[in-house]
Amino acid sequence: MTIRLLLADDQALVRGALATLLGLEPDMEVVAEVGRGDEVVATARASSPDVALLDVEMPGLDGIAATSALHEAMPAVRVLIVTTFGRPGFLRRALQAGAHGFVVKDTPARQLAEAVRRVNAGLRVVDPTLAADSLAGGESPLTPRETEVLIAARDGGSVADIARHVSLSEGTVRNHLSSAIGKTMARNRADAVRIADEYGWL
Repeated sequence: MTIRLLLADDQALVRGALATLLGLEPDMEVVAEVGRGDEVVATARASSPDVALLDVEMPGLDGIAATSALHEAMPAVRVLIVTTFGRPGFLRRALQAGAHGFVVKDTPARQLAEAVRRVNAGLRVVDPTLAADSLAGGESPLTPRETEVLIAARDGGSVADIARHVSLSEGTVRNHLSSAIGKTMARNRADAVRIADEYGWL
């Protein structure tokens, strides 16, 4: 039986390379490709893939949000996250969103094809190094509001800018930033954003 694949990656070169490599497998067929996360569900409905390979960083909707949307719309489609960003927090969030596997892009072609087969067979596939790092890193210490405020702070705007973006008062934003700085053991707001990003908490 041929495994039907949907590829979602905003880098056309990477997407094309994946399509070529997996297309060489006798039991796989790439039936659709997209470059944006917000095109995943509609394209999956039109192409009926068995497995969707999604990148994390994509315009429109990130790969983790796209996984959640696809899982809700078409729960029979298995999702394999294939990403450059091998961050422990991303792994945990992807699995919670409904992903069935998580591998990094430098995975050898043969191993990637085998990961697709295993995910299609109903098994869970996780990069072993990333799994160990995820267990060591633990859950994000940030509350949903602190996470939202740090995401808004990525652009380096003022407290007033962040407050407008997240619909909170400036005082509340300052409190959330202060708490997030303490929890990440950061020196300042920018450092807290950097640390949280590195752990994949944002």
